[in-house]
Amino acid sequence: MRAGYVRGLPPYKTPMALADHRAAAAIDLQRAGEADAAVQVVDYDPQWPAAFEAERRRLAPLLGGAAVQHIGSTAVPGLAAKPVIDMMAHVPDMDALITALIERAGYQFPRAYNATLSHRRFLCYPGASHRTHHLHLVDEEHELGRRLRFRDRLRADPVLAREYATLKRSVAGRFAKDREAYNEAKHQFIHTNSGRPENPLDHSQAADRTVGHVPTSAPRRS
Repeated sequence: MRAGYVRGLPPYKTPMALADHRAAAAIDLQRAGEADAAVQVVDYDPQWPAAFEAERRRLAPLLGGAAVQHIGSTAVPGLAAKPVIDMMAHVPDMDALITALIERAGYQFPRAYNATLSHRRFLCYPGASHRTHHLHLVDEEHELGRRLRFRDRLRADPVLAREYATLKRSVAGRFAKDREAYNEAKHQFIHTNSGRPENPLDHSQAADRTVGHVPTSAPRRS
């Protein structure tokens, strides 16, 4: 068992003096004896929606009926992305699900990194050095809504999607070996474009209607 990416339920309430996400991630990788996968942005792969759907079905029995949403760039047709399927589920008790996801689905749980998170749990599959899927569990619905709004705006606005692709390729070139710096460099763009509109879609209802749905094409801007 690799200590950084635990194979059992971790002690979430243990105090940890971690400066930031980057330091925590480094601790997990050192404990696991792994090197983090390089940040690489690639052209859109039309197989990504099918890869999400297959994993959603595989995880469904372990998530107590929670709807799993496809988020991030791989959920936007035509958008360049890291080749990692990002998924998120809103659940009433995040910690109750971790052991089953580790032991029955093969996910890894970076203990130190998760200790820095509030109202979110992060797991990756199959491991840090080779990632194909990320699973985010949240216990506050607004975080899922924020991710869905950003995804849907990218789907609906080709100009915005191109701007985001350009940004990602640029920062990936600068921070290929620093995942946290890559994420930080995108933060302002995501924050600016994921705010709640004046007449917001009620994603708490839309989530159940759109699980796995990906439009075949995005509408043009008027």
